[in-house]
Amino acid sequence: MQVTLEQWQALVGVVEAGGYARAAEQLGKSQSAISYAIQKLESSLSVRVFKLTGRRATLTEAGQALYRHAQRLLAQAEQTEELAQQFSQGYEAQISIAMDVIFPREMMLDVLAEFAEHHPHTRIELLETVLSGSDEAVLKRQVDLSLSGRVPPGFLGEKLMDVGFIACAHPDHPLHQLNRSLTLEDLRQHRQLVVRDSGSRSVDSGWLGAEQRWTLSDLDASVLAASKGIGFAWYPETRIQPQLEQGSLKPLRLGSSTQRSVELYLILTDGELARPGVRKLAAMIQTKLHGLSSALPVE
Repeated sequence: MQVTLEQWQALVGVVEAGGYARAAEQLGKSQSAISYAIQKLESSLSVRVFKLTGRRATLTEAGQALYRHAQRLLAQAEQTEELAQQFSQGYEAQISIAMDVIFPREMMLDVLAEFAEHHPHTRIELLETVLSGSDEAVLKRQVDLSLSGRVPPGFLGEKLMDVGFIACAHPDHPLHQLNRSLTLEDLRQHRQLVVRDSGSRSVDSGWLGAEQRWTLSDLDASVLAASKGIGFAWYPETRIQPQLEQGSLKPLRLGSSTQRSVELYLILTDGELARPGVRKLAAMIQTKLHGLSSALPVE
């Protein structure tokens, strides 16, 4: 005979409440019902769960193992109920996100951690992209939400933030040794580090006038190369603060005409038809950014 979830619940209740009477009170059942559930469990499994120690019932060795199993079983049952409740409210099993590498990674992870506290059973797929990678993922409907510097045709995007770019190199790089404001001609004489577009269209962006150029597959590799003095590059301020503070990168002395910034947009692939979890996550990202901007000092 199969052991029921109610019988496992009775076992855990008796152990954690310290007796049949208290377990019955906490579970809202009669003491005889709890006693009968334990008897049926022992009968079904052909094993004794409790033994009398003096006047007190304690777990047998088998009972201790079954108690631990019952705890896990009840926890799984509770999680299953929570998951079913989320699905009944329209929440999805998985949310896929395309995030341009220039978006603050730590901020996104903070938002996702907060989201997970309320929706622990929703799987998250985070795809970091470069240039056209984010909007291509939207066009192909590979993601539910995108943080991109481009809004694909046929979709609506809400502006999130402006990301400033800084031209940087290692402090010992020859460009820093000129001790004057640099010109584009100065930059042309040195190796530029760029990051490959993660989309299939291979879109170029920014100043690419250097005769020497290294193209790397991701931003972290480019930052590491620059930190080793291999070349210079424009980096989003959102991603190089640690290197600037540690002194492995130093901003180049450039005129204002060479400053760059990129707008980032929030795009819901399904627009107004986006599912509740996607809409909630989008709202949390906007709230996080709003809170950050509100905390900045007014000049």
